[in-house]
Amino acid sequence: MFQATITNFNLNINALNEKNSFSAGDLMTGYISFDLTNKTKITSVAMALTGKANVHWSTGGGGKKNRRKHYSANLDFFNFKSVIVQENSAVGGTHLQPGRHVYPFSCQLPHGDFPSTFCGVYGKILYTFTVSIHRPWHLAKDFVTELNFVNHINTCQPELQAPLSGSNNMTLRCLWCASGHIFMTASVEKKAFIPGETVKIVCEFSNTSSQTATPKVVLQQKQVLHTINRNNTKMISINLASVTGRPIRAHTSGIHTRILLAIPITAPLTISNCSIIKMDYFIKVGANDRLVSLCVRASHNLTVLVPIILCDTAVFAQPPLDL
Repeated sequence: MFQATITNFNLNINALNEKNSFSAGDLMTGYISFDLTNKTKITSVAMALTGKANVHWSTGGGGKKNRRKHYSANLDFFNFKSVIVQENSAVGGTHLQPGRHVYPFSCQLPHGDFPSTFCGVYGKILYTFTVSIHRPWHLAKDFVTELNFVNHINTCQPELQAPLSGSNNMTLRCLWCASGHIFMTASVEKKAFIPGETVKIVCEFSNTSSQTATPKVVLQQKQVLHTINRNNTKMISINLASVTGRPIRAHTSGIHTRILLAIPITAPLTISNCSIIKMDYFIKVGANDRLVSLCVRASHNLTVLVPIILCDTAVFAQPPLDL
């Protein structure tokens, strides 16, 4: 059988960086190797580089009148094919002897604005490197490897280095009477971060109410999936990390606090250059009052959203923000 003829296949791609990632225009080099258990005729050894995105989700279900509807879309970025080894086609291939066979290869990823690798529940962006070994009168044997593709952005843009801030306020009520205000300002030192980095959020509170407010910071990921014609859309919000700050006592003002939020090292990069998948990030800073009295009409939620991006290159804040 063909599966028993070719054994110990190995694909070795030379790393360009410590993250073992690739980007548009990069030159990939390496070698493939495999063992043959007996004399075998090979017509060619080919390779293919592909980049694509797809989404799929469904709605409804539970009855004949509410049948489940499926939505999907596929997008191809590139499909580049080349030959590593081309044997003598005039004689229908070349007989290779049993033993170890090693072939070097090199290929260049296409230039273009392609989104970073992503894998989610309802969509994915996938880049693959496939090696195919062809024999006469046999189906090709494919060996597929997924690539960690990164979309480089220009991190020298001033808006990525500049601090961001937002503010909000609310009035607490006891029955129909106002019982005081909570005012909050939240600032981050820059807009761009890398996975694994710690975000420093500086908050200022004025709490003239009779309630104690507790600040909470959340890293929120927002995914938006589209069909090709954009007639159908699915939105997903995921909280990737959170941390709670020290309570802000009632009848206090001018309170400064610093909260540190670690971005998960596994967080995918921001996606803004794909027509069917978009992914944004927000630092969500909230202050919830503690319900200590039954006369408070409902739980109150004071929120400030600060948009950030996740990229692959460290960005340094100018100037740094501190207390």
